[in-house]
Amino acid sequence: MKAISIRQPWATLVALGEKQYETRSWRTKYRGQLGIHSSQTMDKAVCKYEPVRSLLAKHGYTAQNLPTGFVIATCRLVDCNKVIDNHGTSATLDDGSVVSGNEFMLGNFGVGRFAWRVRDVEMLEQFIPAKGKLGLWELGEISDYKL
Repeated sequence: MKAISIRQPWATLVALGEKQYETRSWRTKYRGQLGIHSSQTMDKAVCKYEPVRSLLAKHGYTAQNLPTGFVIATCRLVDCNKVIDNHGTSATLDDGSVVSGNEFMLGNFGVGRFAWRVRDVEMLEQFIPAKGKLGLWELGEISDYKL
């Protein structure tokens, strides 16, 4: 299984299903199962602002209890679309999709960036300690880990 490291609080927001797009400066052709790794890096300041604070709080999270250094969820990467227009409160992707509301606020939808669409997100019951890497990296099979 491939994995991607995401900074906190964004990794947890993906794992909770609150964030369906992970925005990146680069495109991937990969589609399929993907592990969500919470990197050691955390943006504690952003955890104080809306909608991040409320979305985390509704699931019992704050900047103080976000997991770092673990694979925390699995999902399926279903698409990767280029952002072709940013309207300030919404963005248009190259497949015609429009991203708005909380989803828009939870990503960097600058023109030319890429929106990775995830589905079927499942938070792991037991997080897997792992050292993250840049880009997509090989995690192996979740069943290989003692959970």
